[in-house]
Amino acid sequence: MTDVSSMDMHLLKKELEELEGKRGRGTELVSLYIPPDKNLDDVMSQMRDEYSQASNIKSKRTKKNVTSALETIMQRLKIIPSVGEKGLILLVGTIPKGTQDKIEVHIITPPKLLTTYRYHCNSQFYLDPIRDMLAERGNFGLLVMDRREATLGVLKGKNIESLTKLTSNVPGKTHKGGQSQARYARLREIAAHEFFVRIARHCEEVFLNMADLKGFIIGGPGPTKDFFVKEEYLHHELRKKLLDVFDVSYTNEFGLTELVDTASNLFKGMDINREKKLMQTFLSEVIKDKGLAGYGDVEVRGLIDMGAVETLLVSEAQESFRVRTVCRSCGAAEDKTVKDLPQFEEGLSKKSCESCGESALEIVEHKSSIEELAERVSEKGGTIEVISTETEEGAQLMAFGGIAAILRFRPG
Repeated sequence: MTDVSSMDMHLLKKELEELEGKRGRGTELVSLYIPPDKNLDDVMSQMRDEYSQASNIKSKRTKKNVTSALETIMQRLKIIPSVGEKGLILLVGTIPKGTQDKIEVHIITPPKLLTTYRYHCNSQFYLDPIRDMLAERGNFGLLVMDRREATLGVLKGKNIESLTKLTSNVPGKTHKGGQSQARYARLREIAAHEFFVRIARHCEEVFLNMADLKGFIIGGPGPTKDFFVKEEYLHHELRKKLLDVFDVSYTNEFGLTELVDTASNLFKGMDINREKKLMQTFLSEVIKDKGLAGYGDVEVRGLIDMGAVETLLVSEAQESFRVRTVCRSCGAAEDKTVKDLPQFEEGLSKKSCESCGESALEIVEHKSSIEELAERVSEKGGTIEVISTETEEGAQLMAFGGIAAILRFRPG
């Protein structure tokens, strides 16, 4: 969906990674997925039924934890007027942490539309709908061809995958004259026809039942590809999916990449094209004297503070967290950046407060560095784009330290 930002998807991905590690002592973690068309009164009614049925649970601890989770969900549902345009996800349960148990509440506004209502109670949170949202939906079939060879591939999100390569038995042109030349030409046409039939059959086998096939594009040098389309060799269902035909120089794996680049206007809503254009804009400014670009953590943070950043580009490989700790004894607070949040949290009980010396530190707030930067940029009227590490553009950004900016003006 074009209205889903890279930041929204990045935050959801990080949330999923955190949730996948959560485990309850028993079947006591409650997952609730509410689509926007679901009546909240009906949801509340089911929660009350589930609460009543929980009284039959034999384990006292499991019973207590399940009823606590259901009470928390019902309290939340009472104070919200609606679940929003795309629905709401509530994940609630008691998570053991060392010798203590702590109830956790995760409320997620999904970046994409929830279509199915689901209540689930188990020792792990039910996360399949979130995984589905993060999956790159929408495959595009690719075919590059001429009379000598053909290569079939698929564009899945940002990734181009070569699937099948075919070679023909079409003989080359002859310089013989008379009847021999005419007979040879007929043999060439028969061999070409047989090759086109074989290409079409492979396209049918590969693409016809491919999940989420959004479209099909064809490329190649010369008129062969146009003849192949005009003569309707393709299966009629694939012809319905055919988006366009393009001139490209190669009919191998390089041709697939060239085809995607040539057909970029068809993929305006896809991340592969968006990331490419953003990095091209940034790189074109970097090489200019006093260009509208900056990079590196220190420089970019300074540019954000000055309100100079129009678009912040951050690699999804930026894995650090901004953490606030508070001493339960004296109330002293401290903000710091950490790389490994679970490790930091585990070691916190062994650390003493620098103000009072007591071992009473706890994390009261944490967020990813990307989330922190997004908030700072947003306050100054800029936007943030999270660039994946799976593409050439992602590799280019990492060469600049994983953080860069396209500026609205050059300070000083």
